[in-house]
Amino acid sequence: MARRILITGASVAGPALAFWLARAGDEVTVLERAPAFRDGGQNIDIRGVGRTVLRRMGLEQVVKEQGTGETGIRFVDERDKTCAQFDQAEFGVDGPTAELEILRGDLARILVEASRREGATYRYGDHITEFEQQGGGVGVTLFGGTRERFDAVIAAEGIGSSTRKLLLGRDHDREPIGLYMAYFTIPRGHGDGDVARWYAAPGGRSVLLRPDRYGTTRVVMTLREAPCGYEDLPLEEQREVMIHHFADAGWETPRVLEGLRAAEDFYFETVGQVHIDRWSEGRIALTGDAAWATGPITGMGTSLGLIGAYVLAGEMSRTRDMPNAFAAYERVMRPIVQKGQDYPKFGPRLLQPSTRFGIAFQHTVLAFAATPAVRSVAGKLFAGDENGPDLPDYNLDARI
Repeated sequence: MARRILITGASVAGPALAFWLARAGDEVTVLERAPAFRDGGQNIDIRGVGRTVLRRMGLEQVVKEQGTGETGIRFVDERDKTCAQFDQAEFGVDGPTAELEILRGDLARILVEASRREGATYRYGDHITEFEQQGGGVGVTLFGGTRERFDAVIAAEGIGSSTRKLLLGRDHDREPIGLYMAYFTIPRGHGDGDVARWYAAPGGRSVLLRPDRYGTTRVVMTLREAPCGYEDLPLEEQREVMIHHFADAGWETPRVLEGLRAAEDFYFETVGQVHIDRWSEGRIALTGDAAWATGPITGMGTSLGLIGAYVLAGEMSRTRDMPNAFAAYERVMRPIVQKGQDYPKFGPRLLQPSTRFGIAFQHTVLAFAATPAVRSVAGKLFAGDENGPDLPDYNLDARI
């Protein structure tokens, strides 16, 4: 008899989990708070074992075909002079620019469509307000007022997961790392091409301009500052915070700030990680950023979301005892996640220096890292664990 599984969150980890569970024969429903599919979003990449999961899903080639087209990254000074350059062709598939670079919305669409082909269903504009574990299932109350019963509930939400708060009774598991980031899209300029550009200004500020496949440019602005409440401001005030801090940054920031003022997809966050002592309770489990957000600085968030979905579905396919399946999933994933959350603690200071001397030092270090003799070290700085662990064989990809 097919199990009824409810997954909350329809970005990356949720649809990937829905794909594997539906393929294994479960009746899968994905619940998403947003009123419709959320398109857009910034560049993300899939590396190492995450790529292996995509291959087992039969989706590696389609992700590659819908990539951003980014071929590398160069670090520039105020005059746009290249201080260091990292080309994908020279650094391999998991270098500073991974071979599988894609916009979040494009990857999410691929995963949603693939999971629907396997039989998963999606409900938008609703979310869980409370749940109760009842013997062999979970009674769920939804915001729309309905009550339903499922054999298991899995939260595949973001770092601010409301389901995690309901499950654990607290929301203090986010650990900030002292970075604020803003993301948005601007018209492509004459200096924008297939190579991304990274500019650092004094005061712990940086601007990253990246290509996409739609003829526009994706912007990431980063401010290195201890948490000071910006994350709690209304969206328009957060926009003004970045305009104020970057007003005198130089380079192409006047053009970037003009685009920021008009951007309809502006998103702002304080960068952090999630560290919690358990990912499940009874028949309710967490995965992806809801369980272990790594933060964009590690470059491993998307890959870990894909790996976690595969492992969780695989362990659930081995038994109908959900607590045991969740415990096995955590045993496999804990060491993988701990490694994926690790990052060089000097990274934020190197990439967002405070002084002009620090910027000069950054350029010297990166120029050295770009030389053939130390490219493997540079790859580690940006790509994390390139090879990763061996994935268990759950035989879920037998139909590929």
